[in-house]
Amino acid sequence: MKISTSQLLDELRTLTKRHIQYAENLLQETDDKLNFRVSDESWSVLECLEHLNRYGDFYIPEINRRISSSKTSPTPIFKPGMLGNYFAKSMLPKEKLNKMKTFKSMNPINSQLNKGVVNEFIKQQYQLIELLEKAKDIDLNAAKTNISISRLIKLKLGDTFRFVIYHNVRHIRQAENILKDI
Repeated sequence: MKISTSQLLDELRTLTKRHIQYAENLLQETDDKLNFRVSDESWSVLECLEHLNRYGDFYIPEINRRISSSKTSPTPIFKPGMLGNYFAKSMLPKEKLNKMKTFKSMNPINSQLNKGVVNEFIKQQYQLIELLEKAKDIDLNAAKTNISISRLIKLKLGDTFRFVIYHNVRHIRQAENILKDI
């Protein structure tokens, strides 16, 4: 699979803007509604966003470091790596949201959360948009990032963006489904 670099960055920017809009709308909801959980094992809307914020706390500085230190020039085509493509695609939600285990440090269940979580998510999404803009000036194939689960594995920057933003897609969908059940 190959994709135009500008097309990829535009698609990811569009998704991120949708996530900002969704989160801004959540600020109109009550804390009780945002903390509602369908069952003891399920997450609330705020827990979904807190989970994404925790990943953002790792990936946003990591992406920024890699972009800032890259000495590459942009290329017109992005070709996903095998592992990066697998990780990115595995994040996209299926018709019926497939459950996945998360690491304990990334699991926000039973946290005391408020709308500050939503504001942090919005802030991180704006940071992602800035990084997508900066990424236009480097080679998304050559720049590599660490991943949160292992310092031994590095992904192409384009795959890292896809993973992070598709992960956001997945949990925004989960949050939408929670609000439908209320």
